[in-house]
Amino acid sequence: MPERQLRVVEDSFGKIELPTDCHYGAQTERSRRNFPICMDTDRMPLPVIYALAMLKEVAAGINAKYKRIDELQAEAIVTACRDVYLGKLDKEFPLSTWQTGSGTQTNMNVNEVISHKANEILCAKGHQQRVHPNDHVNCGQSTNDIFPTAMHVCVAVETAWKVLPSLERLIEALLNKVVEFQNIIKIGRTHLQDAVPMTVGQELGAFTSQLNQSISFIKRQLSCVCELAIGGTAVGTGLNSFEGFDQEMCDGITRLVKEASHSYPFRGDQTGSLIDLIFVPAENKFAALSGHDGLLQLSSAFNATATVLFKLANDFALLSSGPSCGLGELLLPPNEPGSSIMPGKVNPTQCEALSMVAVQVMGNHFTVTLAASHGQLQLNVYKPIIIANMLHSCRLISDAVRCFADNCVSGLQVNSAQIGRYVRQSLMLVTALSPHIGYDRAACLAKHAHEHGLTLRDAAIQLQMMSPEEFDRLVQPKVMAFPFGDSSVV
Repeated sequence: MPERQLRVVEDSFGKIELPTDCHYGAQTERSRRNFPICMDTDRMPLPVIYALAMLKEVAAGINAKYKRIDELQAEAIVTACRDVYLGKLDKEFPLSTWQTGSGTQTNMNVNEVISHKANEILCAKGHQQRVHPNDHVNCGQSTNDIFPTAMHVCVAVETAWKVLPSLERLIEALLNKVVEFQNIIKIGRTHLQDAVPMTVGQELGAFTSQLNQSISFIKRQLSCVCELAIGGTAVGTGLNSFEGFDQEMCDGITRLVKEASHSYPFRGDQTGSLIDLIFVPAENKFAALSGHDGLLQLSSAFNATATVLFKLANDFALLSSGPSCGLGELLLPPNEPGSSIMPGKVNPTQCEALSMVAVQVMGNHFTVTLAASHGQLQLNVYKPIIIANMLHSCRLISDAVRCFADNCVSGLQVNSAQIGRYVRQSLMLVTALSPHIGYDRAACLAKHAHEHGLTLRDAAIQLQMMSPEEFDRLVQPKVMAFPFGDSSVV
């Protein structure tokens, strides 16, 4: 293999050698050498890179408008930024998440790549102008405001374009089953013990309600994430920016995100309606730099969603246990063999995957909580770990929920024979008799049936508490499931 050719670049720390075919510069290379921490698994997430590039495209247009940079420089920067956020230069961003806590090295990585690409564009056109990573690409910005702004933009986009559509997809799949199973009477369970009758549709409908609440919670917190730190520069005062820059940046990124909604790599393969993201300047730039309350609150919403998903997955696994010696009420799609030693065994794998994802999202939230609490004076320096965990949660929820909807819920069936058998055997049907024979007599009836292995009906007849006809009139499981005569889907 031929030896890789090198070039020499220089910064305030001196000269350093780089491969001739790379677009990044000295600061990126120093970070790459100084922080070789899990670089194969923990690189700075590309959505952060793409968001930074989009922001720098908007900034270039604004800076050219106010004569802070040359028009030709701005045009070259814009073209280079688009190459970045369309994923054409992904290999130029090698840095680890485990770097400076402000994200400065990643910001400079983006600045250097954009300036290098912009200079290639200018040279190819025969122009003499050159683009500097700090003076032009980073004009009017500090890492301390542009990096948290990028954090908010990419999390907002991932949440709106991936997390929410996936949750809506799961709700739709569940609602189809709510309708399909709305009149299948089953025995409810509290404390894992038999309780009064309900329907399978009612049981599944509880999850749709919880998931709808999760979506509402996420949307409320998403509005906070759409408040951006841009314009605060180094400590929040706005030094080296100008009045109105923050609003123009927010207007520009709102427009650009909307335009990019169908080509931007964040979009992925999700389907469904997209909510409009409207970005606004943070009310207090000092708070936006030193704290990450908006992201923490959204992480809290993800955490709450994870608790719903965890219960959903585990309830499905429990209700499908068996097939011969468990509850066996739900029939999950048999997607793959379940055991390397037990032939014919099929496991609730989608449930297990979703429950593991839920646990990981809860863990990510704990990390974000700790990191958000460690802001020191005017700057929180745990930004990379916050954004890495937030984006991890976004992707986990999005992918796992979609898999669960498509590969588990959509093919869900019920074991009607087993469910009917449990209803007939349940002693908790006695609850319907309490208003007629009193709690104490009803309790004695249930105890007698249990001790003698009788159905409740047979025990009532044996104890001569009532005739078969009277029992059948008073104990009707469907009426018990719909005591107010309403059998509509809830």
